[in-house]
Amino acid sequence: MTITHPLYASQNGDRWSLCRGADVADVYVLHEANPASGGQMSRIALGPFLAGPAGAPERQEALRLIGALMERAAQMRPATPAAPEPGAAAAEPTPGEALR
Repeated sequence: MTITHPLYASQNGDRWSLCRGADVADVYVLHEANPASGGQMSRIALGPFLAGPAGAPERQEALRLIGALMERAAQMRPATPAAPEPGAAAAEPTPGEALR
């Protein structure tokens, strides 16, 4: 199943979408050319898309979305590391390591 999220639509009708295929590592951008240009669809790997022209609005929108996802993930992360569960075993010393 492919998941699609619209990224950007230009004034001339071109559209870009961020997509993920059945495999979670299969992330790419789908470019749909405007009808006057033939309406062809192009699949662009994420790396080359992000390495494209810095001022391209579709690239800027992809970076904004990635930044928003990172911010959201940071807000969901606990502020302090979780304490070990009561009764959890302590780490074993490395062989040859002095015990204190």
